[in-house]
Amino acid sequence: MVRVVLLGPQRHNQTIARAVTDLDLKGPLAVITAGWQEREAELEELDAHLGMETVNLNLHQRGEEVFRRDTTFTEAHRQHQDFLKRLQEIYRIRLSKTQGAVHELMAKHQWPHEIIGPEIEDSLQAIRNLDEHHLRRIRGANREFERKWQPSDRPSIAGHRMELSEILERCGGVLIAGGHVAVLLNRLRLFKLEPMLSQKPLVAWSAGAMVLAKRIVLFHDTPPQGQGFAEVFESGLGLFSNLIPLPHAEKRLQLESLDRVSIFARRFSHSICVPLDEGDRIDWDGNWWRTTENTRKLSVGGQLEQWEEI
Repeated sequence: MVRVVLLGPQRHNQTIARAVTDLDLKGPLAVITAGWQEREAELEELDAHLGMETVNLNLHQRGEEVFRRDTTFTEAHRQHQDFLKRLQEIYRIRLSKTQGAVHELMAKHQWPHEIIGPEIEDSLQAIRNLDEHHLRRIRGANREFERKWQPSDRPSIAGHRMELSEILERCGGVLIAGGHVAVLLNRLRLFKLEPMLSQKPLVAWSAGAMVLAKRIVLFHDTPPQGQGFAEVFESGLGLFSNLIPLPHAEKRLQLESLDRVSIFARRFSHSICVPLDEGDRIDWDGNWWRTTENTRKLSVGGQLEQWEEI
């Protein structure tokens, strides 16, 4: 039964050591910083904060080594990633139309609910259907790639997996940092780490929290390129249920907008949508979530509500 602590961003307010203490984790601790990419090895600040031994799993570096050594697999992996990117582009085109319609309908506040309400709900259901269709296509493509290439059995990867298993066996827990969520997920999948991670207590923050969920949702209401809509990106590792982590929510979401918050919460009503900003924390014991008095969730009414433990 995996125990997980999800934290808000750690750049200015580090709370990892407190979580490690609360979980009574003993060193060494494995660290995954693949999302930092070329900065993967820069653990000095984290080590000083923790004051205990850490072991960097170096997943990004290991991945680069695999791609250098196994050129046949590298080309197949590149083609697979290109296919997934095209699926995301198609999904984004379709999403912009359906999501835009919901926002236009929500703006008709002066219209009677009996007229506009059913249309909004039907439009939201169209988005949910599109999200599920997109995830099915991604899962199907990933399964086919695994079936055809069986990455974990290839010598270029199998050796790394054995080393990683031996390292994790002697570690008391795993820390998963943020960074580039796609790269982080890619490396976790490449070395098939989900079964290994499910046996260890985990402390994760930012993108690290996102990849542990059943589905990864990207979000930014005001991106530089224009109006933004939340996108279902991929299936995550699924190490906890019924929750969508929203790191940096105060920067990325217009939390003061009743319409936007309501649309987000209603669209993902199968899960609890939880902002994870600086100082925030929630704990999963394998069955239940434990929250703090500051834990909030997005409500279908458009407000941020205090989230009680479930």
